[in-house]
Amino acid sequence: MKSTRRLQLLAVASGLLAATAFALPSAHAAPSTTSPEAAASLAAHLGTDNTAGTYYDAAAHTTVVNVTTQAAADAVHAAGGTAHLVAHSTAQLNQAGNAARSTDIAGTAWAVDPRTDTLQVEADSRVTSAQLDRLTKATAGYGDAVRISRVPGTFSKLLSGGDAVETDSWRCSVGFNVRSGSTYYFLTAGHCTEGYPDYYTGSGSYIGPTTGTSFPGNDYGIVRYDTSVAHDGTVGSQDITSAANAFVGESVKRRGSTTGIHSGTVQALNATVNYGSGEVVSGLIKTNVCAEPGDSGGSLYDGTKAIGLTSGGSGNCTSGGTTYFQPVTEALSAYGVSVY
Repeated sequence: MKSTRRLQLLAVASGLLAATAFALPSAHAAPSTTSPEAAASLAAHLGTDNTAGTYYDAAAHTTVVNVTTQAAADAVHAAGGTAHLVAHSTAQLNQAGNAARSTDIAGTAWAVDPRTDTLQVEADSRVTSAQLDRLTKATAGYGDAVRISRVPGTFSKLLSGGDAVETDSWRCSVGFNVRSGSTYYFLTAGHCTEGYPDYYTGSGSYIGPTTGTSFPGNDYGIVRYDTSVAHDGTVGSQDITSAANAFVGESVKRRGSTTGIHSGTVQALNATVNYGSGEVVSGLIKTNVCAEPGDSGGSLYDGTKAIGLTSGGSGNCTSGGTTYFQPVTEALSAYGVSVY
């Protein structure tokens, strides 16, 4: 662990990994209507009172825009898109999320699921019955727009694991290799770069200093290569050529040193997790890809496109679990770097 007072950190995987760009899952044909990017742009144009998110329907090979009015549905159809009338708008669901956040209960997480048009609120094993009652009362005014459920284990940030990069105090793993001009860096989780530590290889060779960190709130950090430690633009054998935003329904993979490569789908965007001790992270990608201790900071990718950095989650790769990822595009923009 990083320290005995902290929850465990999900420390990711082997090697110096790299990022990927946005596209539809390679296993499926392109959507017959609007692309995920175009659908998201259309929903933004129509506004949060008239829409309720977008998602990729793999069975229908199309991107769906949730709408709350017939006028919005007509606008989506006119743009060549697929509209689905729902009861709860993005604005309403976001207000429900604010109600969940106001309880400030460690071990809770919430995100809008556009496929069910609900705010999915999860409570881990730390949440007491009294706290669960408080959470239920805080969101009761939103009726069936909110679904509260228990998840096994705890939402954790796990700092351990093989093929690690190390500081004097803890170990983490590289997520994506990036560069700015002729200077090279790696991205990892922000909980791994708190305090701006120097980093070393597992064998003790110096890599370089942390040059940026953002946690909590966000969960990303960056370390500069000041030595000739080998690094390239791959995730294992997968070449990474670009970075992209995730979309609900996207097929993704995660690579970690503890559990290797696992697959799943994006469940929600803009998720928030309260890890406890004031460590609340927002804007995360929620997935059903499993992860375990030693998998933190590492790569979420879709083919050649980088999607995210592992933040934390619950469960394991035996019974399954939920894992949250920091969008990599935000980190790239913050530090003015690119994948290669």
